Amino acid sequence: MKAIILEQYGHADELKVAEINPPELRETDVLVEVKATSVNPVDWQIREGYLAEMIPYEFPLVLGSDVAGVVKEVGPKASKFSVGDEVFGSPDMMRNGTYAELVAVDEIHLAKKPTNLTFEEAASVPLAGLTAWTSLVNVAHIQSGERVLVQGGAGGVGSLAIQIAKAKGCWVAATCSEMNVEFLHQLGVDQVINYEEDNFEDVLEPVDVVLETIGGEVQERSFKVLKKGGRMPSTTTAPDEDLAKEYGVKGFQLSADHSGETLDEIRKLIEADSIRPVVGQVLDLEDIKEGHAQSQTGHAQGKIVLTV
Repeated sequence: MKAIILEQYGHADELKVAEINPPELRETDVLVEVKATSVNPVDWQIREGYLAEMIPYEFPLVLGSDVAGVVKEVGPKASKFSVGDEVFGSPDMMRNGTYAELVAVDEIHLAKKPTNLTFEEAASVPLAGLTAWTSLVNVAHIQSGERVLVQGGAGGVGSLAIQIAKAKGCWVAATCSEMNVEFLHQLGVDQVINYEEDNFEDVLEPVDVVLETIGGEVQERSFKVLKKGGRMPSTTTAPDEDLAKEYGVKGFQLSADHSGETLDEIRKLIEADSIRPVVGQVLDLEDIKEGHAQSQTGHAQGKIVLTV
């Protein structure tokens, strides 16, 4: 089968189109014919070798953390899906990924594809949606009526987090650059903060939750807008424990829950038109180097999707 492989860590030029053997199915696996995948920051972080000490990958490595496609085969103990089902999900990061024509995924990481989405739209959702859901619902336990700030609202995680928070009845503020102000208004953000003009801590009343996706000094400044007892889930580095104690808040560093059951909750909101995925760009799988380059700018709107 055709795949994009990585034979050593390094620049995007290390990504190569190759013919490799189809994946072998484990007992509870589903073999998915990949129709579309997408680019996530973790993909190029792995490619650069940033996670080499944490995860002992073997080469050649196939990257890719999202999949939308059609079930071609099921393992002997897999029972959730049948051949021909349209599915989407985020596979286990310890195994080869989705930049390929076929991928073997444990059925626990998959859900039925939303009926109102194309494969390209569906492929933009899993990892970003699961990260946003884990942050706000599973960790911060947002409640209707609470005030939420989403840092980096125009990105893949941010754009879905905004919509999840609104669907849960929260008041939402979000930061972005000038070029994305109107986009965030269209997502229903109650207070859009253009960081090129204003410091969010100067114009925002205290909030219950900050979803922090930027890190560094932005994370440190975010403590200033949290109410006592507030929560700060972070998708970057762990929030400073001393600052959390000083401000009387809780900080959390998290990784996404790759549960198909959680993804199915997101599917329900999508089919109810409470969430719409944001696809900023669609490329062919062979254009993966361009996709990684766009993602590494940190300014992509929504998700970069790859058709297979």
